[in-house]
Amino acid sequence: MSAQKPIRRNAQTAPMSLTEQLLGVTRRPVDVRARQRAAWHWLDWIACVAAGTRAPVSQALLRWRPPGSAGGAARWPALAGTVGSDMQAVYLDAGLANIQEMDDMHREAILHPGPVVLPAVAHVARHQDGLDTTRILDAVVRGYEAVVRVGIALGPAHYALWHNTATAGVFGAATAVSDLLGLDDSQSVWALGNAGTQAAGLWQVRLEPVMSKQLHTGHAAWAGLSAASLAQAGFTGPRCILEGEKGFFAAMCPDARPQRLLAPATDWMIHGTSFKPWPACRHTHATIDCVLALREQLGGGPLAFTDLTVESFGDAIRICNQPAPRTQTEAKFSLQYAVAATARWGRLLPEHFDPDAVRDPGLLAAAARVQLAVDPDLDQAYPARYGARVTLRQADGRRHCVQVTDSLGDPERPMQAQDLLEKARNLLRYGGVAQARMQGVLDAACALQQQIADEPDAPFPRALLDPLF
Repeated sequence: MSAQKPIRRNAQTAPMSLTEQLLGVTRRPVDVRARQRAAWHWLDWIACVAAGTRAPVSQALLRWRPPGSAGGAARWPALAGTVGSDMQAVYLDAGLANIQEMDDMHREAILHPGPVVLPAVAHVARHQDGLDTTRILDAVVRGYEAVVRVGIALGPAHYALWHNTATAGVFGAATAVSDLLGLDDSQSVWALGNAGTQAAGLWQVRLEPVMSKQLHTGHAAWAGLSAASLAQAGFTGPRCILEGEKGFFAAMCPDARPQRLLAPATDWMIHGTSFKPWPACRHTHATIDCVLALREQLGGGPLAFTDLTVESFGDAIRICNQPAPRTQTEAKFSLQYAVAATARWGRLLPEHFDPDAVRDPGLLAAAARVQLAVDPDLDQAYPARYGARVTLRQADGRRHCVQVTDSLGDPERPMQAQDLLEKARNLLRYGGVAQARMQGVLDAACALQQQIADEPDAPFPRALLDPLF
């Protein structure tokens, strides 16, 4: 368990900053249930990383030689101990986790905690002896708490231009690593201050066929990790980075909601973080669920339609309107392609977004028959709820309609343990992980759930720490 105490300030000093208050919120005791939840997110993350290895960006990151790295072939994650190899390892663990669009997500914060918090924690856990299971998972829970709370406070105008996972993510990574390293009050504040001043990630990357989105998660994880490490060495940072006159909210969040940062909650934010069953942008998932329901209603096989209308919340329509996707990434951000692929195959797997599938003339023709519209009620419920309505017309003129309020994997429609294991198995298989290694990972994930309850001070399973490749 961490030896940290809740942050307190002398009555004669300045009022506590938002950073200090946020750290105080994260330092309450973590319970067994939250640790077990964190362990499922850990499995989900490493499976997403494995699936990401097939993308060209993974090869680019493996060829990369950051300043200070040793020569020769890259190791993943690199364990040579140099600055460059450490950076490369974190960028691989963080950047690849987001490629298949199956990384976890918090709806209200509109961000993905896993690809930022978990690589930073894992990197420390691989290098520092004496960190037991409780210590590691508590750091994860606290990191999720920080990133989600900051994300909720950003405001809608921030998300219009900035990638919340990247900008809020630095705070989650810094919080988690500060906890894991046992930093004192002042050091933890410095860590978040210096992480916050590095916050970045512009949505222009979504408008061009580039790899930069993976840079967002990689940079956020590394910025938080390095900020905490620097703080441990005595490197100071601003305590009012969030609310300061020239701080994060003032610079990047025109409609910031700082009051949401510290709002009381009945549980840890990690429990409100959703798992994603389908390999596409989360904004498409409610629509995919609707099409799956229609398939089931109409016989369970491939679903033919003359025309089809998707009604959903505004961000889903604005961000995922790609009627003729040309690449894997465009297909993952296409409601039209998601409908066509689900209508043909049912439950979507990563291979359904591979280049050969995306170029299929039949799928593209079906996607062209899909119309999109914003539904005012679904838009009003967003981002607390991610809903959709799908109406299709068949060749005989009959119309069928299905609406879902929440996507599969949300707290209201949770994925069960067997669902998470099956998802991980599919991703590990897609990533080319050998069968024996895959089974070892899945067995370790199941055993960890019991270990958390029975032997919380036991070492974290090596099968969930060691490189898969």
